[in-house]
Amino acid sequence: MREITPGVDCDIDLEKYWLMGAGLLHHGLERAADRFGARDALLAGEDRWTFGELERRTNATARHLASRGVSPGGRVVVMTANRPEFVVAVNAVSKLGAAAVLVNPAWKALEVRHALELTDPLHAVADGPATDVLREQLGDAAVSDVDDPSFAASVSAQSTRRPAEAGADPDRDALFVFSSGTTGLPKAVRHTHRSFGFATTHWVAALGLGPDDRFQVATPPSHILGLLNLATAIAAGASVRLHRRFDLEEVLHRIQAERMTLEMAVAPIALAMANHPRLESYDLSSLRYIMWGATPVTASVAEVVTQRTGVRWLPAYGASELPVIAANPVGDPAAWRLDSAGLPAPGVELRVCDLDTGEVLAPGEVGDMQALSPSVMAGYVPEEANAAAFVDGWYRTGDVGWLEPEGWVHLTDRSKEMIKVNGFQVAPAELEAVLHGHPGVVDCAVFGVADQRAGEVPVAAVELDATHPASAGELMDLVAGALASYKRLHRVVVVDTIPRLPSGKVLRRQLREEWEPQIVATAGRGA
Repeated sequence: MREITPGVDCDIDLEKYWLMGAGLLHHGLERAADRFGARDALLAGEDRWTFGELERRTNATARHLASRGVSPGGRVVVMTANRPEFVVAVNAVSKLGAAAVLVNPAWKALEVRHALELTDPLHAVADGPATDVLREQLGDAAVSDVDDPSFAASVSAQSTRRPAEAGADPDRDALFVFSSGTTGLPKAVRHTHRSFGFATTHWVAALGLGPDDRFQVATPPSHILGLLNLATAIAAGASVRLHRRFDLEEVLHRIQAERMTLEMAVAPIALAMANHPRLESYDLSSLRYIMWGATPVTASVAEVVTQRTGVRWLPAYGASELPVIAANPVGDPAAWRLDSAGLPAPGVELRVCDLDTGEVLAPGEVGDMQALSPSVMAGYVPEEANAAAFVDGWYRTGDVGWLEPEGWVHLTDRSKEMIKVNGFQVAPAELEAVLHGHPGVVDCAVFGVADQRAGEVPVAAVELDATHPASAGELMDLVAGALASYKRLHRVVVVDTIPRLPSGKVLRRQLREEWEPQIVATAGRGA
């Protein structure tokens, strides 16, 4: 593993830049174009876009959008696949002083309608089926289809010079992303230029990213992790390969062929790597680490990948509302740990509060993880959602965990996903970690169902490996043998696949809604 130097060789102090209120989202691309113009910024299939080409296309696209009525203070939906045009559109919207509303292209009409009602955009940039969904709701003239020849002609006719700065206010809205929605309809998360700028500089430092780095993005760019990775790569002058969909064989091939220096992973990707029958056949020696984000690390999965490849993991922790909360110290590989998300990012303060009283707890005590940082969101839409999101200016992450005296972060679960058994809080992730240790379990998720005696009881949905058969009783005994009696599994159900968001987060509510009625009915019959 080569030596890792945190941060990036840069001719300005990015942190001070944002503290001075000087930065706007698109300035990262403009600085990169000025410094690294002829270097590859994005690779997609066999196409290569240099930083200079990316910025020139962005300038022309901004002028196209201006001709469609986009102006300072407006909002523009960006709903495309993982492609260079996504980066172009987001930066073009920023150049016009407008805000980009990032909508997952996998969403259907009902979900899109909800997003539009929350954010009230006046235009959209889209591709594929998303264009029809948006045109039905915004009208044909309000949607720019990046694959339409007329769009390409309009952009090509525009000047590639930088348009005059419009709406230059770092505290103006820059982005709207959507919360995961595991407990209800998604909320729109507002980020200003300033808050997202701080998040970008924090991620550059957390990854130790520089101009010589190369990595891949397969997560949807509309998700905060995909977006943050793209913005951070541009700020650092690094090269990114985009994948429209995750294909493990392609990802491994590109690491070997293009000598990628780091890899991004969420739980499903880590599981796929651990279970790949020919993982050792790929040369992954160029990687200095694989970053694990979005969910707490499953140590048994991570260790299998490291044993098979020699590549270590760099756990990190963030959220749509606060993109970089903590990370393992990239400059000190000897200190990396799989049992902790890491240390708070510079400029991020963390505290843990009692789940019932709100009292600030001492190190080692488990409670509600709260954060204070200049990179925190400006707030939710709808506005009424903010009352529960903040307390005394501190953002309530919704995660349950504890802090070591030195600041190391430990996450046990989501507070809204905690299972309350006879008054005791049971963390699904704790049971899942035990189940993942069984060779027959490919993937799993634990959720709570109603119980007349205990209030709630834990149930596990498991995806099994046909070559290592495991019975429900065997898995229940495994958990009973490892954890306290009140944490025992009430039932195990076998599923074809565990429903997850693209970020890797389990859709526990979906599992609960599917299985709870029949489990409760079975219990009522005394079975």
